[in-house]
Amino acid sequence: MKTNTHRPVALITGASRGLGLALARQLARRGWRLIIDARGAEALEAARAELAAHTQAEAIPGDVADPDHRQALAGAAQSLGGLDAVINNAGILGPSPQPALLDYPLETLAQVYRTNVAAPLGILQAVRGVLRPDARILNITSDAGVNPYPGWGGYGSSKAALEQLSAVLAAENPGWRVYWIDPGDMRTQLHQEAFPGEDISDRPLPEESVPGLLELLEGDWPGGRYAARELAAQARRAS
Repeated sequence: MKTNTHRPVALITGASRGLGLALARQLARRGWRLIIDARGAEALEAARAELAAHTQAEAIPGDVADPDHRQALAGAAQSLGGLDAVINNAGILGPSPQPALLDYPLETLAQVYRTNVAAPLGILQAVRGVLRPDARILNITSDAGVNPYPGWGGYGSSKAALEQLSAVLAAENPGWRVYWIDPGDMRTQLHQEAFPGEDISDRPLPEESVPGLLELLEGDWPGGRYAARELAAQARRAS
């Protein structure tokens, strides 16, 4: 997507840590201009300062579930001339430890759905006027969205809903490249919250999932569902 005359712009949500920050670091080094968001203003500003050493980066703290925040993201995108990519990475786990579905507080489940399902669509609705005709949409999902892991009913079902939402979005907007991508297990704060008190040091760092995301952002892969690390391995074999 990059050319000599156009430095692409990406919006990455949940970019103050984990996968979002790891992806932002790589895109910054590759010349992408960035709009990043997260709920924690201090951590987000630290990320922006780091990224600004390599590229133009704008940080807008806030909650993706807040309509006013989504409009602020759209305004930032307009000021940069439009968006080439949206990476809907922000999400919440829900209770930690995670309860069985029959014990799951319904208002908490609704909050998980507001953040993990409604907010990604809300962001796309907010920025639709500044998306380039060939924009790429990456919705970060999970294998918990396709496998019935006990204890993952709230988070997993929200990711299943996001996957179906992504598939319908792709069918309705054939000009975009819409991807729903499973990054795999990662050594992140969210994953640690899912396994409180357990040692998750054997999980790969999020940086190991980034090459697969870069393939979707800069390669020529058709829209659809991908597993990030499998995609990166496939690309290496083909090169």
